[in-house]
Amino acid sequence: MIAKLNGRVDGTGEGFAVIDVNGVGYLVFCSARTLGGLPPSGEATTLLIEMHVSQDHIHLYGFADAAERSWFRLLTTVQGVGAKAGLAILSVLAPSELVRAIAAQDKALLTRAQGVGPKLASRIASELKDKAGGIALGPGAAVATAGAPALSALDSRASDAVSALVNLGYRRADAFGAVIEVQRRLGVETPLDALIKAGLRELSA
Repeated sequence: MIAKLNGRVDGTGEGFAVIDVNGVGYLVFCSARTLGGLPPSGEATTLLIEMHVSQDHIHLYGFADAAERSWFRLLTTVQGVGAKAGLAILSVLAPSELVRAIAAQDKALLTRAQGVGPKLASRIASELKDKAGGIALGPGAAVATAGAPALSALDSRASDAVSALVNLGYRRADAFGAVIEVQRRLGVETPLDALIKAGLRELSA
């Protein structure tokens, strides 16, 4: 099984890249996010690989980092989410955004991906709600850290703060992320009015 490719970019196209490893060109399907981060043709690069083998094909899927690959694996466990849909979702939502979207049950964000309708988005949000927190997001990810609530469950005070921010016109996933960050900084016992005010400052920063 191929787990990683370390070579040079031979070329790219819509949804794929060709990576030259010692003279052998590997066709690798990638999200728009990963493709956008590749260096110019001829430059060295490394991609983490998920290899799918069936009776009639061998496909390689490439990822810029472990978080994106982990999300691809998790997304494709949901019925109706194949490799193509998984890459489409990762093309419009970074791993940290996916965590917030699923934890906040923000199905509208998921439908931004090509081929993901409301019904499938609802299934993804529901089935992955309790699994999203197990994925490492890497340095700088500000979700569910020490002192903040678990991804799958906000306390009633934080839920009310999220609802208030949504009613003020903010997207649910953005409001959720702001409240999580405020509770991380100020503590889970922060009063509701302080949560909302600090959340507003976080969203306007």
